[in-house]
Amino acid sequence: MDDKEVRTLEQVKQFVDSSQGIEFSGLNPKEKYLWTEEVLRKFKYPWLKRKGKGILRRYIEKVTGYSRSQVTRLVGRYQESGILKATEYQRHRFPEKYTMAEVGLLAKTDELHGWLSGPATKRILEREYEVYGHAQFEKIRGISVAQIYNLRHSNRYRVKHYIHTKPVISRIGERARPEPQGHPGFIRVDTVHQGDDKRQKGVYHINAVDEVTQWEIVASVSRITEYDLEPLLENMLNQFPFHVRGFHSDNGGEFVNRTVAELLNKLLIRFTRSRPRRPDDNGLVESKNGSIIRKNLGYAHIPQGCASLLNVYHREHLNPYINFHRPCFFPVAVIDHKGKAKNTYPYEKIKTPYEQLKSLPQVETYLRPGISLETLDAIANQMSDNQCAERMVKARYNLLKQTNRLSPCEANRLPPGPFFD
Repeated sequence: MDDKEVRTLEQVKQFVDSSQGIEFSGLNPKEKYLWTEEVLRKFKYPWLKRKGKGILRRYIEKVTGYSRSQVTRLVGRYQESGILKATEYQRHRFPEKYTMAEVGLLAKTDELHGWLSGPATKRILEREYEVYGHAQFEKIRGISVAQIYNLRHSNRYRVKHYIHTKPVISRIGERARPEPQGHPGFIRVDTVHQGDDKRQKGVYHINAVDEVTQWEIVASVSRITEYDLEPLLENMLNQFPFHVRGFHSDNGGEFVNRTVAELLNKLLIRFTRSRPRRPDDNGLVESKNGSIIRKNLGYAHIPQGCASLLNVYHREHLNPYINFHRPCFFPVAVIDHKGKAKNTYPYEKIKTPYEQLKSLPQVETYLRPGISLETLDAIANQMSDNQCAERMVKARYNLLKQTNRLSPCEANRLPPGPFFD
């Protein structure tokens, strides 16, 4: 602060009065002490009258930000010695018994043995010197158990102990989004759990949807285990009328395991799984979980023992309905004026999965041996959409009645009658 032009007490008083509400900052303690000493010497504080001393003290309080009592102490020290100097403290510090090298030995030992308890670690340090004769452990071997825990929380230990997170790398499946390029046979798979009841797990549904035709196969299993899933998945793959070329799932352990990988490898099916931070990789089947499975079977608990009943319902009623009689929206990519592709869903593209399959060029080349369009046409024309839906609703009513999982509304309602006589 440059206050050379302030030479009289009247100027000091005018400065104090005119700076009401203004706070000064920027000086460190050493600079404040030095400035205060210069002001007291400049105005010859010991020889001032009482009024002048009060003005000068308020001036020092304003500039330094010190309290009145603190300024009084500083003035008293100046009158005693004629100088002001900040007190320098010598903090007491305990000597470091163990050097960085010895802390490094402890950190390395912990890392190698997986951070054992303090007593076990101390015993290893002793054995390194006493049994194996490693001289660098001579001092650290005498460490106490409590000091081991103290060092583990110290900054010196953290410097020596730093391990990057090691991600678990699974070699099963390829992290990629399938590219069907208009060919059927690239299916998306997901799992739906049918609720718990008093810590009793419910049945699991396996949902598989083809990306191009939206042909869908639903099956149920009592437990998500490799033993239960292997025959079920093989049966589901055989229910598709075309060759399955790709199998895509999320990163759940029910699919990402050696049993499923060996099954797909035997059937010459490419196994892919969702990429990190790409939640839409398996979006098609996840949307079908809500619009098909939850809409038909709800969220209520169904016991695991009912898996066989559910599979009969899926195979004979639900799967034929959704593939031959339930229309789906199919996207059409449109390029806007900015060159960005956007999916639209025109009305003329609303088709059943079977109609979409028939509309593919050279569809016969995709069909499995023993399956022809005539066979599929016979299934599609066996009944109308409403008749198939009525048949499925009756079967679902009987199924839920057998499992004792009817909602109050459904329990009070008779099975729907026939639409057509």
